Amino acid sequence: MGTRYIAALALFTLVACNQEPAGQPVMRMEIGSDKAQVLSTAKPEAAAPKIASACTSVTFEDVPLTHCIADPAKHRVSMDLGPKGNVPYRSFANLAAARAADAPTVAFAFNGGMYDGEGKPIGYYVESGDRLKELNRSDGPGNFHLKPNGIFYGTGGKWRILATDDFYSLVGDRPEFGTQSGPMLVINGELHSEITQDGPSRMVRNAVGVDKQGRAHFVISQGPLSFGKLARFYRDVLNTPNALYLDGSVSALWDPASGRMDKGAPIGPLIVVENREKAPS
Repeated sequence: MGTRYIAALALFTLVACNQEPAGQPVMRMEIGSDKAQVLSTAKPEAAAPKIASACTSVTFEDVPLTHCIADPAKHRVSMDLGPKGNVPYRSFANLAAARAADAPTVAFAFNGGMYDGEGKPIGYYVESGDRLKELNRSDGPGNFHLKPNGIFYGTGGKWRILATDDFYSLVGDRPEFGTQSGPMLVINGELHSEITQDGPSRMVRNAVGVDKQGRAHFVISQGPLSFGKLARFYRDVLNTPNALYLDGSVSALWDPASGRMDKGAPIGPLIVVENREKAPS
């Protein structure tokens, strides 16, 4: 054999003996450096596609808000208080733990509806067509009794918000879901008469409004804000004829797509918005 052939054969044998098994990390040392870089010959697995978050960050008059949209074409809305026959969940973590693996994917969830010390609703509450609490038209102290209060309710992909007396007069059939809270923020395009433009009461708050296209707009503030500012956001920006205050100081959001799950004080009734289609696996 020629000298060149023997040298080439020896070089090939040396390289072949030093090759790493397929898919194993390969160490590469830069000349003049004592730092090694790990290179992988394995093909990276493609990340599984997922449904995008229905929530976005917005700012209204210098207050940061999170705005989540439930679209009847994409989502279902339901109420969930707790496992049947058991105590209320009181947190999104308990709700998530109780959901079956084959349950529809949660797009997002809000706490929604006034409740007592045990987390049970004090006003109208319907879950899966079962009425667990009758309409509350009584007078009393607190935000709930700042009349008019109202009901967020719906069946299938049709969702509405009505002031309590209007609901009592106009709605005969029991909806699939319903929750009563208060006060109303916007009533037939007008601000609640007892709500000022920007009053002194400031806290983290959440609410819901339904626009003329039938979409439900859920908003939670990222900092303290007044009733009036939240109400004007619904009237002037979201253009919802009716909007309902859900809660304050304990307001919470679960947005699985962004990894957000608010924790804090125990909460009551939960409004759950599910995707009609599951994320591809």
